[in-house]
Amino acid sequence: MHVWSNIVNMIKNGPVHMTLLDPEKESPETAAVKAKVTEKYGSSIIMLGGSTGVSKEHLDKVAISIKRATSLPIILFPGSASSVTEVADAIYFMSLLNSNSVDYIIRHQMKAAPYIKKYNIETISMGYIVIEPGMTVGTVGKAELIRREDVDTAVRYAIAAEFFGMKVVYLEAGSGSPEPVPPDMIKTVKNNISIPVIVGGGIRSPDIARKIIDAGANIIVTGTLVEEDDYSALREIIDLTKGK
Repeated sequence: MHVWSNIVNMIKNGPVHMTLLDPEKESPETAAVKAKVTEKYGSSIIMLGGSTGVSKEHLDKVAISIKRATSLPIILFPGSASSVTEVADAIYFMSLLNSNSVDYIIRHQMKAAPYIKKYNIETISMGYIVIEPGMTVGTVGKAELIRREDVDTAVRYAIAAEFFGMKVVYLEAGSGSPEPVPPDMIKTVKNNISIPVIVGGGIRSPDIARKIIDAGANIIVTGTLVEEDDYSALREIIDLTKGK
């Protein structure tokens, strides 16, 4: 399965929705149920991961359970070098570009690389950029948070990611954020790079999702709505990516 090439083809037809499930917060059984519901509503990808560590044994069980329940591809969204399972279809090989710790820029990636190669998991290189308020990922990742009004710095990081040869830029406000990445920041970043833009964090309502999409996001990610079983809002957000 060539996950990234399929995503690129989907993007050509409009924005794509991905569902984020945190294996630390879900049992294999609940993860399977939630993945099945999101597939029914039209989400295109399951992202599996979180900001804190989880055992490989539990990660394997959650991924296997999702695979049995749905036909959706699983992309790992790793929080550390240990967040790798051969059950996944792909992994975001991501560097937290505005981290103050070399661990999250390259060291975790270096440690995980041999296992990714051994498992033959498709890699999708990503420039990960954390915006205020950042939430748990900002704290754990020791991010030098980009201020919400500092569009210029976000653009500079995004251009650097493209120059490094990364396939995608992810603008992240943090899981559970009270507000999303500012639409003007998304729009300006999008206008200055030629690679796709993912936006996540704080997308809790259709109105917010519409602003994110209108700003140019190629992919939107929601996780908190699924954690809270708020499927009504989730369905409306997914419908927006389908042009409904």
